[in-house]
Amino acid sequence: MWQVFGAIGRYFILMGKVFSRPEKGAIYRRRILYEMEALGIDSIGLTAIISIFIGAVITLQMSINLDSPFIPRSLIGYATRETMILEFSSAVVALILAGKVGSSIASEIGTMRITEQIDALEIMGVNSASYLILPKIVAAMLFFPFLTILSILIGVAGGWVIAYLTGIMIPADYVDGLMLDFRPYSITYTLIKTVFFAYIIASVSAFYGYNARGNSLEVGAASTRAVVTCCVVILLFDLILTQILLI
Repeated sequence: MWQVFGAIGRYFILMGKVFSRPEKGAIYRRRILYEMEALGIDSIGLTAIISIFIGAVITLQMSINLDSPFIPRSLIGYATRETMILEFSSAVVALILAGKVGSSIASEIGTMRITEQIDALEIMGVNSASYLILPKIVAAMLFFPFLTILSILIGVAGGWVIAYLTGIMIPADYVDGLMLDFRPYSITYTLIKTVFFAYIIASVSAFYGYNARGNSLEVGAASTRAVVTCCVVILLFDLILTQILLI
């Protein structure tokens, strides 16, 4: 238990260094653009593949389980849309990105730590925590909402494709369900969650990588701890934010 509190304390101390005033804004802007490509653009393919299959599976399962003449078939499209918007495209995609992006951040910074590159930056008078971590946090918080919107669109498109190809329902009924009782606040809700999750993934992963010690085996262990911690914290904040924003 004391180790947990100690880790939380070290995390907030590190974040204090991360959010100190940058020395040169132009350098940070270039690094943010680079990190947006490395963390965001490179994750588009994975997000798209997972989203289209999940949207198709949700539609298929809903069609099978709602096989009743008293239930409008358009509710299948409605359920797919709500599932993608409210939970999957924010929380589940964040868990997946925690494995891909989180492990990448922890491994990159951890390798720099054990090869003494971070120590070299400190000797040169550079705030290594801010220089290495802040662009990753900003890039993730800016780009992950785009991945969320992309996931929603591709997921509902995947549902339409499976309805069209398998004939489990009339595609026009699916489209009618997509437009049924749409609330714009649902998009706002999921984007707020995504920004929180992006910050968690980038900052927690960087914390474990920054505090890695020892040899290359420790980098792997730090990467594993980062992913596990990110997943737990994401699920915790998913519960908290849902309670705050929807109830």
